Amino acid sequence: MPRDNYSGLLAFVTVVREGNFTRAAAKLGISQSALSHSIRTLETNVGIRLLTRTTRNVSPTEAGEHLFQNIVNQMTEIDTQVQALSEFRDKPIGTVRITATDYAIKTILWPKLMTFLAQYPDIKIELICDYGLNDIAADRYDAGVRFGESLAQDMIAVRIGPDVRFAVVATPEYFANNPPPKTPYDLVHHRCVNLRLPTHGGLYAWEFKKKGGSEFTVRVDGQLVVNGIYEVLDGALEGVGLAYVPEAMTESHIAKGNLVRILEDWCPLWPGYHLYYPSRRQPSQAMKLLIEELRY
Repeated sequence: MPRDNYSGLLAFVTVVREGNFTRAAAKLGISQSALSHSIRTLETNVGIRLLTRTTRNVSPTEAGEHLFQNIVNQMTEIDTQVQALSEFRDKPIGTVRITATDYAIKTILWPKLMTFLAQYPDIKIELICDYGLNDIAADRYDAGVRFGESLAQDMIAVRIGPDVRFAVVATPEYFANNPPPKTPYDLVHHRCVNLRLPTHGGLYAWEFKKKGGSEFTVRVDGQLVVNGIYEVLDGALEGVGLAYVPEAMTESHIAKGNLVRILEDWCPLWPGYHLYYPSRRQPSQAMKLLIEELRY
């Protein structure tokens, strides 16, 4: 195999991931012409076309898709092992990419990261706010942050936060005109602020637990749909309807009389936030240090 095939494979994988030559070139830190040259050289060496180019994007051919699926994990592992060499440096170095929701970033990650970054100036942290249950290996994240109940079986998980309870709230003015529901099932007769999830474009179903112990969900309706938990709370504060959010977000508003909480007995504790990463991947030194900093 020609020696320059590795750089060509790296260029190829990056282009497929980004779906665009401009973004791929920026990711690799090279010019678009240099990137195109690497792809052409690879295609010449293997004797087959790997990418289909249009004016707007680029996609793999059937052969290209086959190659991508068979080498992407190995390329990721090589990158991980190269980063792991930082263990032999006097100072830890590297970049850790984490996907998490905005609430997890603000309440769990942000407070500890400020101290961590000051302690390790050569480590970079990239936080990507996302409500989807990403395939972190395929999307080249080093780790994700999710509630304990949402973790895949093949992941190593480290608890980084306490258990979380959600609260159903609305303004006093809303309840003055709409009698409070006595059970979660009554929510279907109320205006609620919905949270849209990127996974299949669905709306988040509100989760409850009967006093006898069984869990169930209720799909609510309303005039407002948003894609962030803070906007859900804002909708409730504006009187648009009921909101279902982590109770810590509501406490100051309840204390001031801006919100009223209902159905508290139906809202149990859920497993708190966990940092998770693929069990087959050896974490870098930077990742190991971050795990210990975040460990609850």
